[in-house]
Amino acid sequence: MSTPSAPDRRPSLPTRLARLGFGDAAGAERLLAEAGPAVTAELLDDLGTTPDPDLALRGLLPLLTGAERAGEAAALATALATEPAVRERLLAVLGVSSALADHLARHPSHWRVLRARKDMSEKDAEDEPPDGPEPRREFLEAVGADPDAGEPVARDASTETLGALRVAYRKHLLMLAGRDLTGELDVAEVAATLADLASAALTAGLAIARAQVPEHGTCRLAVIGMGKCGGRELNYVSDVDVIFVAEARDGHPEDAALRAATRLAAATMRACSATTPEGALWEVDAALRPEGKAGPLVRTLASHRAYYERWAKTWEFQALLKARPVAGDAELGARYAETIGPIVWRAAEGESFVEDVQAMRRRVEADLNQRNAEAARQLKLGPGGLRDVEFAVQLLQLVHGRSDESLRAADTLSALAALSRGGYVGRDDAAALASAYRFLRRVEHLVQLHRLRRTHMVPDDPAGLRRLGRALGLRTDPVGEFTALWRRHAREVRRLHEKLFYRPLLLAVARLPEEEARLTPDAARARLEALGYRDPAGALRHIQALTAGVSRRAAIQRTLLPVMLGWFADAPDPDAGLLGFRQVSDALGTTPWYLRLLRDDVTVAERMACVLGSSRYATDLLLRAPEAVAMLGRASELRPRPAPALRAEALAAVRRHTPDPDSPAATAASVSAEDAVTAVRAVRRRELFRVAVADLLGRLDPVEVGEALTDIAAVTLDAALRAAIGKIEVERRGPLPTAVAIVAMGRFGGHELGYGSDADLMFVHDPEPGADERDAASAAHAVAEEIRRLLALPAPDPPLRIDPDLRPEGKAGPLVRSLASYAAYYARWSEPWESQALLRADPLVGDAGLRERFRAVIDPVRWPEDGVGDDAVRQIRRLKARMESERLPRGVDRRLHLKLGPGGLSDVEWVAQLLQLRHAHHVPELRTTRTLAALDAAVGARLLDPEDAAELAEAWRLATRIRSAIVLVRGRPSDLLPTEHHHERSAVAHVLGYPSAGDLLEDYRRHARRARTVVERTFYG
Repeated sequence: MSTPSAPDRRPSLPTRLARLGFGDAAGAERLLAEAGPAVTAELLDDLGTTPDPDLALRGLLPLLTGAERAGEAAALATALATEPAVRERLLAVLGVSSALADHLARHPSHWRVLRARKDMSEKDAEDEPPDGPEPRREFLEAVGADPDAGEPVARDASTETLGALRVAYRKHLLMLAGRDLTGELDVAEVAATLADLASAALTAGLAIARAQVPEHGTCRLAVIGMGKCGGRELNYVSDVDVIFVAEARDGHPEDAALRAATRLAAATMRACSATTPEGALWEVDAALRPEGKAGPLVRTLASHRAYYERWAKTWEFQALLKARPVAGDAELGARYAETIGPIVWRAAEGESFVEDVQAMRRRVEADLNQRNAEAARQLKLGPGGLRDVEFAVQLLQLVHGRSDESLRAADTLSALAALSRGGYVGRDDAAALASAYRFLRRVEHLVQLHRLRRTHMVPDDPAGLRRLGRALGLRTDPVGEFTALWRRHAREVRRLHEKLFYRPLLLAVARLPEEEARLTPDAARARLEALGYRDPAGALRHIQALTAGVSRRAAIQRTLLPVMLGWFADAPDPDAGLLGFRQVSDALGTTPWYLRLLRDDVTVAERMACVLGSSRYATDLLLRAPEAVAMLGRASELRPRPAPALRAEALAAVRRHTPDPDSPAATAASVSAEDAVTAVRAVRRRELFRVAVADLLGRLDPVEVGEALTDIAAVTLDAALRAAIGKIEVERRGPLPTAVAIVAMGRFGGHELGYGSDADLMFVHDPEPGADERDAASAAHAVAEEIRRLLALPAPDPPLRIDPDLRPEGKAGPLVRSLASYAAYYARWSEPWESQALLRADPLVGDAGLRERFRAVIDPVRWPEDGVGDDAVRQIRRLKARMESERLPRGVDRRLHLKLGPGGLSDVEWVAQLLQLRHAHHVPELRTTRTLAALDAAVGARLLDPEDAAELAEAWRLATRIRSAIVLVRGRPSDLLPTEHHHERSAVAHVLGYPSAGDLLEDYRRHARRARTVVERTFYG
């Protein structure tokens, strides 16, 4: 009998390929069949170790085919079999970079640059420098220039010459990638080598340019590397930022020499940036030169010095931190560095340094806080990205490098190490940030190597993420592990970005364990000043007071403050923010929920910092009622409360203090009324804070703010009226013989009150049947006077000033009139302006029946049956013109007056009111006291063009927002756009969301100008 053979237990090829990590096993099997014996079993196993085995195999086969054609097949096969370095480097490159695989397919002999020195022949090893061929020499030889000549000139500027430079450059890139991807080089060494390759390519580009510019001998030209090129931390694919400096050679006119130098510079840029059949190198970008793209491409050294000494902005000095001569005339480049270097470090002493630094921080924050889906994948600009690290380091260099020359390193990692050695950054923090930075740069290199394209975006496809994870040595779950690692580093960078600036400030002033290096007091003050604190010494005192000691409160503050100091720095007034925080913390320091709330809910702390650093008005309210901090934690608490709920709370407070009508002591009644109003003021204080915070956080529009403030004022007056009636009834030993109501007028009646508005109003009473009219009038007058007295009592809150001057006969008329007296007056004596004033009359407070009866009296006056005649219209127009000329304060720019200036609030409101006087009787929708509602109704009735109404409404909204912002910032009202105090002007612009005060002014003038054009046409005819 024959013995049965053992079953073949070897896995099938597709199964083996899948186990090796091939994603497309069937496709790989087809490719291997085409390759034949060239891909050995051992080589196949090694392919499975690459970041992307499918990509590596697809790149290997064209290389093998090309090597066959070029006579390199035998040597390549031998090297793959006997030289581990070649095999490891080549497969690592092929498993990451399809672009370099394509290069190898076109130039198969270039695999030789991947050989280790020990694997070369003795002759090859002698001819080759330790780190490979010197790129400058090779690049110059590639373009036909003599590397040993002082100013080498290429043979021509043909496509062939440009292509030769690109082939030589890609060969060096291949050599670098092989060593990079196998872990032989640190990320900093890779970046520095890339910068050196760029320098050598610029040198060859300049040689090509000399072939195009015959008069190149009239000038000397130096190329200054900027950005990552200057700092020797370049990416695989990146724009190369440069600045050109030139001077005339002896005996040559400067103008002619500069023209030649400009042609040379432009030709150099083209030689490097142009696309050829061999691809492109990278874009050469000269936009960082003085005056940017608007300035000349080439300047003399003297011109550069003059510009930086007189005109440069702080961000330009930040860019110059990395300036380094990289090509061209070495001696001129060295003089440039010697001349410009010291100017950089004097920049931080300039007057605008703090403002410029704040603007830079805001620009970076705007980049970091992008909310689109793409931003989450950004390695450079995303939250916790490379820009976050680089900006933090550069800003700290600018702040402290003035006095500490050891910080003047060009590259990020060296600068970070110097900051750590100098005590400006904690050692552990510096190490963690450097680790995160190296990781992010490594990932950036990998995503750029794939297709040799300029990108900072992490791929969103599983295959791309898997390739990245495996390239980083992650094998168990490459996608999940990479994503978790990346997010962890990004969070760490974001946390350390805040900690770099602010944690050392605590160590500078608090008696804490010496776990980290401390800033000196001078260095701490310098850092605070650079971050926008105008009184850094005072800020340090506040920090010390908040964090000193070993109490739980101090420990929590030490956790909170590094983050909050950053939020204060982002606000218009960091000093006020920190002071307010200390005051609130002192007031609530023993309250257990306060610090716990700030520690556990970052939203509360951030909102609190915004409010305290932006608004004196809101801060003063909070200091009077610090427990209101609690409302910052819930979005529902940052909406105005409904008027009925407010009224119920206020009247309940009044009832608790209502005097007994049978009390014999008038003094007790007076005290009770004052207590009642004091209780109501506490409600008002809290509600004003609620509205102010919601406004500052952008949760309310101007109409909602006006409605909310009107409700608060009406409720306060209602409560004061109840308290006053209670007091007078006690004094009279009986109920009032008359009903009393309060009619809101002006902006109060229009439900458009601002934070600093007076409450225009009128008092009306209506005697009870059978009551003595004189007694009723006396009682009503006593109530009105008591309301005025109660509301005028000294109090720390923003006052609610009442103004009864819009009553008939103004100040000369009685403070209180009966309903019958109002009816008689309006029937006999009313002027057109009084009909106009009644358009905004709204009986909001007091006896409900009387309020309705008053409306019945005034409706025919303000909405006359036949409208107003031409004489009345002319009178109204004359009154408006006289008001514009007489009421504007002397010496002010009328264009900046928000109320009476052209296109201001008054302009818009008078247009609406004239339309109401003319048409409200026939158009019921016009019967409203609100300005914007009247404009909408006029559009609906085709009395006003929709575009005109839109222009008027936008101007009104903007003027109203600015008025509110002025009060919020200053704590007191003004109708003028602030122009004298730069800090105040900038604060108002910041609160309104404008990048600068100039942007706010330009926007207001544009809207006001358009609105005035509409007013001229629709009001004056």
